[in-house]
Amino acid sequence: MRLRHIPGAEEKIAESPFVVQEPRMEKGLWGKRFRNKNPIEIEVGMGKGRFIMELARRHPERNFIGIERYSSVLLRGLEKREQLELSNIWFLCIDAKDLCEFFAPGEVSRIYLNFSDPWPKDRHAKRRLTSAEFMKVYEQILKPGGSLEFKTDNRGLFEYSMESIPSSGWRIQEFTYDLHHSAMAEGNVMTEYEEKFAEKGNPICKLTAVPQNLLQNSEKRS
Repeated sequence: MRLRHIPGAEEKIAESPFVVQEPRMEKGLWGKRFRNKNPIEIEVGMGKGRFIMELARRHPERNFIGIERYSSVLLRGLEKREQLELSNIWFLCIDAKDLCEFFAPGEVSRIYLNFSDPWPKDRHAKRRLTSAEFMKVYEQILKPGGSLEFKTDNRGLFEYSMESIPSSGWRIQEFTYDLHHSAMAEGNVMTEYEEKFAEKGNPICKLTAVPQNLLQNSEKRS
């Protein structure tokens, strides 16, 4: 995926009060960063941030962290963030494969994956955010009972995910191949891409999943 680089993006991100500059120092301590014990939810690949900022606006009782590895994309999100008065959201400019370096086991309650790069070539399958490699990472940071939500307009990526996620030891709880005409549409927050695709009549696929071993631990506790 080729992205237009914005000159000075890295410098602006380094100076932003909305981006955590030393996220490794926060591992296991995100509650102190937010100054509360509310659940923490993260979006991996937040793009311009419309989705997660809207969630933060709707749910002040929850904490949110938007993650975007591309500085030029994150910069667009920061421009929107500056217009909002929110105290329950932070941004990180990191790679998703390194999540375990920034979050302690059980520190995250929900993970969102929205319209991730499909990496259509077979040799790039490991780069897909729903590959077994990434699912192992998510499992390490989720708390018992925690979940993952995945949305895409790419049917091929969704069908791949419907196989890769269960084979990685996760249980798919719900799924649909046409989100906006299903029961899963209730409370749905659209991303920029989602709105664009929906206007064209493209069906949106969505699933929710939980790690089997964490689900079992949660059931034992209850």
